[in-house]
Amino acid sequence: MSVFLQSLDLEITRRALFACLLIGFANGYVSAFVVLRKSALKIGTISHGLLPGIAVAVALFGLFSWSVLAGALFAAIFIGLGSLFVARTSRIDHDTALAVLYTSGFGGGLILISRLGIRQKLDEWLFGGLMGMSDSDLWLAFGISAAAILLLTALQRPILILLFEPNVAASLGIPVRLLNYLLFGIVILVLVSSLQAVGCILSVGLLVAPAATIYMFSDSAPVLFWGGGLLGSLGSCAALILSYQLNWPAGATITLLLGTVFLLAFILSPRYGLFRINPASK
Repeated sequence: MSVFLQSLDLEITRRALFACLLIGFANGYVSAFVVLRKSALKIGTISHGLLPGIAVAVALFGLFSWSVLAGALFAAIFIGLGSLFVARTSRIDHDTALAVLYTSGFGGGLILISRLGIRQKLDEWLFGGLMGMSDSDLWLAFGISAAAILLLTALQRPILILLFEPNVAASLGIPVRLLNYLLFGIVILVLVSSLQAVGCILSVGLLVAPAATIYMFSDSAPVLFWGGGLLGSLGSCAALILSYQLNWPAGATITLLLGTVFLLAFILSPRYGLFRINPASK
């Protein structure tokens, strides 16, 4: 702890701590939607599929923060909507189309990166470079996080109806398809905004683990959203401190710590854990 407290005199450390608070809360909040939608594997697939977009953007415009983020966003939208288009216009199901597009794109991205000779420079976007975040990166993350949280909070009632009773949602006049696209866009934007913190390979952990952990203790949707945000924020900050003490990569430490907390919840939760208490046995 003393190592981290001493480093707080450095602006780079204070910026990283603020990034953990901000990105951790936004990802944790949005993770409630991912968990309730049961779409963690799809989001994980899309997060890995960001690599080809990043590679193409760097090849065309150079290695800049805006080019990497734009490329990642384009790749996510292309793979997500492309797989949906294939599923709706053929006999191939959505998961199969998603797997084919993501693996093909990932392979193409690796080839392009090797030809460009920029693998080392891209490591922070692949595996996280929390300490390298600039003020502009933080402002971008702040804007996306604030918009995502405000929108999901304002639309929480129709979102929950859509998740649990899609037919009822349509009968109530809720624009189901438009809302689905909006929610997909919000998740992708939050995913992209956390790239430099944890990287496209590890980002799905931050976007799933917080709410998955809270889900082991509560059935309440508001608790899932706000509790996921709080756990994501506090867990990210704790992982940053731990990474300083042990000299571990910050992004990997965040996902490892959140995964460990989930494992403990899975084992110890009195309601839904491995050794849960059965009311009938009382």
